[in-house]
Amino acid sequence: MTTDNFKILFVQAKSRTNKKNQSPLYCRITLNGNRKQLSTGIHIEDDYWDNKNQVILKSHISAILYNSQLDTIKSKVNSIYMILRLQEIPFSIEDVHNKYLGKELKKSEFVLSYYNQYLSKIKKLVGIEIKENTYNKFVYVGNHLEAFLKWKFKKADYPLEELSLQFLDDFDYYLKTEKKQEQITINKTIQRLRTPIKQAISEGYLDRDPFILHKSKTVRKTVIFLSTEELKTLEEAVLQQKRLSMIQDLFIFCCYTGLAYYEMAHLEKKHIQIGFDSVNWIQMKREKTQRMISIPILSKAQEIIDKYATDSIRIFPPISNQKFNSYLKEIADITGIDKRLTHHIARKTFASTVLLYNDVPMEIVSELLGHSNMTITQESYGKVVQKKVSEAIKNLAQKLK
Repeated sequence: MTTDNFKILFVQAKSRTNKKNQSPLYCRITLNGNRKQLSTGIHIEDDYWDNKNQVILKSHISAILYNSQLDTIKSKVNSIYMILRLQEIPFSIEDVHNKYLGKELKKSEFVLSYYNQYLSKIKKLVGIEIKENTYNKFVYVGNHLEAFLKWKFKKADYPLEELSLQFLDDFDYYLKTEKKQEQITINKTIQRLRTPIKQAISEGYLDRDPFILHKSKTVRKTVIFLSTEELKTLEEAVLQQKRLSMIQDLFIFCCYTGLAYYEMAHLEKKHIQIGFDSVNWIQMKREKTQRMISIPILSKAQEIIDKYATDSIRIFPPISNQKFNSYLKEIADITGIDKRLTHHIARKTFASTVLLYNDVPMEIVSELLGHSNMTITQESYGKVVQKKVSEAIKNLAQKLK
């Protein structure tokens, strides 16, 4: 058991002297540098208080009664402190103070223990309100939290009530230096950690948000996509191997629809519907946001749908995301495209080269991508628009010469 720095001291508040030249006597309790004061109910003249020996001088008419009262207060405070220590759970000066006043102690809990309780709750929501992969992301955060506590504090857990902004700063540093995480990943990890902390506030374990002043560190993402020339090169490439030719088609299809891997892999005939404009549209729910997406099928995308249409329910043959990206690497080498191609680049190409570079407004791009809000689109593609403006100004400058 660790030894706390605990003190009990009676102090006279001379600044509050009344007309009878008496000032109140308080019981000041100090625990590890934190103070609280308790009223003794005693008012005494300065001449009768012996601060060094912490007693009222015998010459005072009520000395015996008052000193007995001070002894009782000191004994009670000491008793409360010892009981809390024997429980071997963290407690604060607030707990000693509240216990003395007869108030119910605030519930105590530990950050990792509480986080694991939160995990148990949301696990039951998998398949009802949340996806399995969402739950797994929270599990990863819990693993990082447990490792961090051992790394930083050499402890298996840490009191919730001792959480501070410094805790998050240290966690950020740990993830960056020990786990080699990128800042964008760290921001997501901290965001998920804060979710159960907010719940702890509502359940009375915390009286305030210890992380309220935290601001996520800005991450400047560079959007990688195929230029008009690179997209044309990919479209015109003749690939002899059937597996590569199929990936070429599927990648180009996503360049003209913006579908993410999951949506492309699960695209079914029922998702192709004739719209109000007599054009085929893709109508389906996006896995990541659970938002409905409606995408008009451009001619090049329709040609690929027609090419792979069979009697099966799904439009395209099954292939894992890992193999898809592996084959894309081969295609990049064959075609001379000097970029690390992944399926996600097709989605970026749709937004940038196919839509924004052809003057499709940002709000429509956001809708077609199925983003949950416009800010996400602006943060990701704002520089693409700036580049488009720059090119337009350069063209204008040439015309004005």
